[in-house]
Amino acid sequence: MNNSPSLVPDAVQQIAPLFGRILIAAIFIPAGFSKITGFAGVSGYMAAKGLPMPDLLLVLTIIIELGGGIMILIGWRATEAALVIALFLVPVTIIFHGFWGLEEIQKEVQMRMFMKNVGIMGGLLCIAGLGSGPLSLGGNKTG
Repeated sequence: MNNSPSLVPDAVQQIAPLFGRILIAAIFIPAGFSKITGFAGVSGYMAAKGLPMPDLLLVLTIIIELGGGIMILIGWRATEAALVIALFLVPVTIIFHGFWGLEEIQKEVQMRMFMKNVGIMGGLLCIAGLGSGPLSLGGNKTG
């Protein structure tokens, strides 16, 4: 355990995890909800990508994005939710944002989307490893 004084004020250590959770949840909650309202179109897009059982996969996607996003937002079992979403993003990122072999303009856009997802996975892994923070239903580092 490190007993050296922190350069980060206590208030930041209290508030930063909350704002981090809010920002991560702001990605996944609307994404999950939009998949409910646009179910047929998203399912068709998934089928066009060659995914089997797109309706079932889409229901699982909605549960992961919407349910996991809410869990992260409120800080209840946020570590587990963040880990599940991070693992979920691995195949999603490869399947939907694979930039290799694309035309240059498409390649650039998809590479940015790919790297954005990689960065989001980094934030999720921080939540998974460090917990939801003190201002959460988990209420501690491991919540």
